[in-house]
Amino acid sequence: MATTPPLDPYVCKPKVYLVGRQHVADEEVARFLADEGMVFSTDAPAPAEALAEIAGRTCYMSFGKGRKSNREYLENILSSKHGSVLEHAVWCVLITGVSRALTHELVRHRAGFGYSQLSQRYVDESDARYVVPPLYQQNSELQEKWRHTIDLVRKAYEELAEATSQYVQQTHPDMTPRDRRKWARQAARSILPNATETKIFVTGNSRAWRHFLELRGSVHADTEIRLLAVEVFRVFKKESPNIFQDIELVDEPDGMPSVRVVHSKV
Repeated sequence: MATTPPLDPYVCKPKVYLVGRQHVADEEVARFLADEGMVFSTDAPAPAEALAEIAGRTCYMSFGKGRKSNREYLENILSSKHGSVLEHAVWCVLITGVSRALTHELVRHRAGFGYSQLSQRYVDESDARYVVPPLYQQNSELQEKWRHTIDLVRKAYEELAEATSQYVQQTHPDMTPRDRRKWARQAARSILPNATETKIFVTGNSRAWRHFLELRGSVHADTEIRLLAVEVFRVFKKESPNIFQDIELVDEPDGMPSVRVVHSKV
């Protein structure tokens, strides 16, 4: 019987999965246009882009008028900084291979985002993976010292969690096994380092995602979250080329790409 090979306990790169996207209720859009006596069609490659265009055209009832292509329409939205229109375009992504240190920064982005993150109270972190800081990926000697420290912490967590579980069982014999495990893990997690790998489900509108890319893809951002911003950009540039048409990757002297936004603060 084939077995799944164990995962490498050390992670060097984040992964971004696009797990949710919108769709257009064509029948309802057609009913609206018929009621208003208008004709409209769009060549938007992504439903979210179509919805952003419909929202923008509603502001001026400009259906069937002016700019013909979705790309042209959204370019005008970006250059005029009519960013509220972009709040109607929403995507869900699942992010793995990032550290707790990174998500402490990520969840500061509140407006336009929703988060659901791996719980260290319920999940046993004895087999947790750890994210190698980009700086230590450049130096094998430093990385070896870092890994040695992580191994010590991993063992300490296992021993502390087991001892804590036994203590809780002795002092609260009527507690359910589920609650006993939660009590033990929520106490033992206090010694886990910021490098502990986590998984986080993020839902955000395109205006919020653009703001994230601009701030966290900068050369001035923390290197780990900058790497994440680059991966997020690649996903969204492919998914929505029109909304993200003014954003590109730039090679920097430090050897890492950065994210550059032409129309800042849309």
